Amino acid sequence: MRTYSSFEEIDKDLQILRLQTEIDKEEIKLSLDQAKEGLSPVSLIGSTIGSIIQKALVLKAVSKIFGVKRVVTSTSRKRK
Repeated sequence: MRTYSSFEEIDKDLQILRLQTEIDKEEIKLSLDQAKEGLSPVSLIGSTIGSIIQKALVLKAVSKIFGVKRVVTSTSRKRK
């Protein structure tokens, strides 16, 4: 616990604490805005499409490197 020798020291520390509280509030507001922006439908769709394209490109590159060919199988049989 800090011991103060004057009211000026107390006032100075109180002012610093008030300013720090305001900074913390602004940081929370910014974090909330960033979270809202990240969860917006446009952002979610964009990141999903980007992820799908990235995976498709990686798959294509790997198949070219290793010479893997795509195999299509049919699960349905002709009924007699």
